Amino acid sequence: MKSLFTKSYFKYLIIFSAFLIWMTFLDTNSLLIHEELNREIKKLKNRKDALTEEINKDQTLIQKLENIDSLEHYGRENYNLKKDNEDIFIIEYESDYE
Repeated sequence: MKSLFTKSYFKYLIIFSAFLIWMTFLDTNSLLIHEELNREIKKLKNRKDALTEEINKDQTLIQKLENIDSLEHYGRENYNLKKDNEDIFIIEYESDYE
């Protein structure tokens, strides 16, 4: 019976194993780098979706603020703006949980 080293398929097994190790770990286009890039792509897509949602909220706010009454209401609530003959009193409530 011939030994394992003399069989012809053994050299192909060695070459295939070396190629597999090279492509998995050592090459610049290795599977590890592809996995890292896929994670980065997924993270960027999630960020893009969040920014798209924020843009949509801002666009609806802009459309809402085209009305002068809504603009005045928004300015009073968020920036404490007032008319010349008005006084504004800011009331802050204490939290029961503190």
